[in-house]
Amino acid sequence: MRRSPKPDNGLSATLAAYRFYANKRVGLVKVFEPVLELTRTRASVCKQWALVIHDWSGLHYTAHKSKKDRVTLYSKYDLGYMLQAALLISDRDGAPLGPLYLGVRSNDGVHSTRREEALPARPEIDELNRTIGFIEGQKLGKRIVHIVDRQGDSLLHLRRFNRCGRTFIIRGNAVRWVEHQGTSLLLSEVEKKLAGKFRFSRKVQYKGEEARQYVAETTVTLKGPARQLRRRNGKKVHKTIEGKELALRLILAQVRDHEGTVLSTWRLWTNLPESVSADKIALWYYWRWRIESYFKLLKRAGQHIEQWQQESARAIAKRLAVASQACLIVWMTMQSKKKTAKPLRQLLIQLSGRIMKRDVEWTAPALLTGMWQLLAMIDALDQYPIAHLRDMGDLIYKMLGAD
Repeated sequence: MRRSPKPDNGLSATLAAYRFYANKRVGLVKVFEPVLELTRTRASVCKQWALVIHDWSGLHYTAHKSKKDRVTLYSKYDLGYMLQAALLISDRDGAPLGPLYLGVRSNDGVHSTRREEALPARPEIDELNRTIGFIEGQKLGKRIVHIVDRQGDSLLHLRRFNRCGRTFIIRGNAVRWVEHQGTSLLLSEVEKKLAGKFRFSRKVQYKGEEARQYVAETTVTLKGPARQLRRRNGKKVHKTIEGKELALRLILAQVRDHEGTVLSTWRLWTNLPESVSADKIALWYYWRWRIESYFKLLKRAGQHIEQWQQESARAIAKRLAVASQACLIVWMTMQSKKKTAKPLRQLLIQLSGRIMKRDVEWTAPALLTGMWQLLAMIDALDQYPIAHLRDMGDLIYKMLGAD
């Protein structure tokens, strides 16, 4: 039901929402099901590969003492929950298509959209491995490429992903020994050997400024035992795990300014076939920022999740599943090619009150804000006669001293 609460029953609506999100009989998987189904359907717009970006974001609730199941995030004074998400984007233009997975970690486990019962809390890389397995079972109709930042650079898991047939692009850390052309070298030394082989790829945006991306490629072999670090009874426990040699493509992507100064370097491990060019792989990783935009929509640019008053991670996760539907609607509005879509976007931008940058027609946060305004207008038209609304508008004008 679309209708928002009337002034005289707002408290009732608030209590109803509280009971809904706190109701143990309302399953998180069931609440997320419409989002997952629509996202699966939207995978059809991908040309050949379905790109899935994995990332984590802290939900900060340090001052929300009513939330008793919070965990420590980035420092002992930083309390809240850890959100893990997997976002599907198009291999054509990087357009966000929808979330495939959400998980919220609290002190009683991970409340996730893949199982109704709370999952045991595991290290992020181990949880990632299980999430990838879940996504591979969603039958998207396209081959899946999992894109992960440096949290995924684990030799043990790189071997595991490759052994299980997972296709990935994972950003590597700067310090690692590899075998390159028969010699054991530090990754930084391989990078120096490729210094003269970078070629211009494309213009990109870097921190709001135009920059240039350069790409180089080689093949390396990862050898030797993997080291696994875990905490047991509050102590760090290191374990050495032997494994087979793993040959991977190493894509080096540099972002440079107009003077040629290197602003950023990405060291990308991938087992994609040679038919996928290094330029395209670098572009796909460049699109990883789409999930940061998704987090921004959920947090400070739209949904304001860190102000939610639900008192448990499970209730937060349920509301998050509902909020993701709003994000889906915004993305579909942005990407629609229908004749009615452009005037709709223009109206939403006008209602949002946002000022767009030069040559920018719309942004997702502005469209989301405009959508709330439009729905509120429609609701007001449903509740009051137009003449009554005009009278109230005239009253405001008189208070402002305007005709």
